[in-house]
Amino acid sequence: MFDKRLAHEVKPVFGYLILAIGLGIGIAFLAVAQAWFFSRVVAGVFLEGATLSSAWNFLMIIVGIIALRAVFQWASEVSAHEAAFRIKASLRQRLMSHIVSLGPVYARGERTGELITTVVEGIEALEDYFAKYLPQLILSAVIPMLILGFVFPLDWKSGLILLLTGPLIPVFMILIGKLAEKQSLHQFQSLSWMSAHFLDILRGLTTLKVFGRAKDQTRVIERVSDAFRKTTLSVLRIAFLSALVLEFLATMSTALVAVTIGLRLVYGTLSFSAGLFLLLLAPEFYTPLRTLGLNFHAGLSGMNAAGRIFEILDTPLLSGEVNIKEIDVLRRQELSSDFHISLQHVCLTYQAGEVPALKDINLSLFSGERVALVGPSGAGKTSIAEILLRFIDPSEGNILVNGALLKTITFNNWREQIAYVPQTPYLFAGSIADNIHFARPSATIEEVRSAAQKGLADEFILALPDGYNTLLGEGGTRLSGGQAQRIAIARAILKEAPLLILDEVTSSLDPASESTVQQALKRLMQGKTTLIIAHRLSTVRQADRILVLDKGQIVEQGNHRELMSEQGLYFRMVSEYRGQHL
Repeated sequence: MFDKRLAHEVKPVFGYLILAIGLGIGIAFLAVAQAWFFSRVVAGVFLEGATLSSAWNFLMIIVGIIALRAVFQWASEVSAHEAAFRIKASLRQRLMSHIVSLGPVYARGERTGELITTVVEGIEALEDYFAKYLPQLILSAVIPMLILGFVFPLDWKSGLILLLTGPLIPVFMILIGKLAEKQSLHQFQSLSWMSAHFLDILRGLTTLKVFGRAKDQTRVIERVSDAFRKTTLSVLRIAFLSALVLEFLATMSTALVAVTIGLRLVYGTLSFSAGLFLLLLAPEFYTPLRTLGLNFHAGLSGMNAAGRIFEILDTPLLSGEVNIKEIDVLRRQELSSDFHISLQHVCLTYQAGEVPALKDINLSLFSGERVALVGPSGAGKTSIAEILLRFIDPSEGNILVNGALLKTITFNNWREQIAYVPQTPYLFAGSIADNIHFARPSATIEEVRSAAQKGLADEFILALPDGYNTLLGEGGTRLSGGQAQRIAIARAILKEAPLLILDEVTSSLDPASESTVQQALKRLMQGKTTLIIAHRLSTVRQADRILVLDKGQIVEQGNHRELMSEQGLYFRMVSEYRGQHL
């Protein structure tokens, strides 16, 4: 069995695989030479009266051949594994790059644990495919033919037996291939599901403990693990059974050759030297076929993993992620001085058949303007932010920047103009300075500290034992929600982007933290065009314009005073908010 798409991955490392295969063929030639010299030594000593001293040179040649075969074997494996390592590194880089390019909208639609399994375990499964299965697939076709080239001139009967019995092994592998492929695919899927579930439990550990459901999830893990155990045992049963049958076929075929040779030796129709030479070559004829059978399941595992890998790589990117020619190169000074963003009749449906998240949105955003989006949960506020951030393209309609289509501008060029502060900012494992530096790696430590001061983060950072060198865990563990938000604000300040998107930044903070963060936000918004998404209406009163969304549509717009006078949805939301905060 052979995967054409995986074969295309060989091109950059073709030389390494050719070397591995060439050395494997060299080993076969050495095996033939070893059998010939050995048969000559045995025939000379036992039948022709030669002494061991006279056969000493031949014995030394045999020892040298054995040593050379070992060196060739080692070099062949090193070369094959080097090719596999390079292909794995290339595929892993491309896969991660593609997942990053697909963005958070795609990632939300997939189980993170399954993606991790594909990127880690799936890529690792390709090592045996490229290092063992693929070279052996070629060697199993070449080496038996090479050996037949030596056998037929000496004894066509033995050659005919080898020729007729040799194909039995690959025919058997083809027969079990479909069953083995199905079980191997099921095993990889079970591993992905188990990994995804483990990750879900780790992320939700607090919730499980609080609600006393940890034991329930433990039982679920037991069931998932047991399913993986069963599929693994099924694969192993097929592997062991096929190995048994392959050994039986090879042994019986070799025995058949041995019997025919023995009979002709008894009747004197074949010389002892030729008979011994043929007898030694018979196992060498079947060895590459048997090795292919042993590596067959490793090849299947690699092909099944490749199926999921290429499924992700085939997921189409948004237009700005491909190598397009930039029609309109934006510069920060252009956006800072005078620009206009326009959403024209924009509609968005995340998946076919779902209720549209946005319906016929028409929105303009001008330089220096502060525009707030408010509305009930699920109204479409975050969807507008995701469209502007190019995490997803609208299903219908256009987005124009200074009259040019946004999708004609490359992602990197567009996102350089945007600073984004989400509701729950993600802080990476590393120092606090590294996390702020993330916005602009070229910034000096003085610029990092200046951004932290403006974001009101400098004081609490310096109070930590290691200050800016304090190490954070994944997700910013060791920091409170308000502190993490101020780090994110400092990061946005350091970026110095002209367009700012704030996505419900203060919705999950306590009043004290909210007050501090609001002060930091005022400094962040100075001189910037800002789109504010908020649940807490206290954060939008100072906006130049407020857009009220409901069920994916803009139902009201104006400033705070105008909307309050209309006594519509915004008025009701403000009234409910005041009632809740008396």
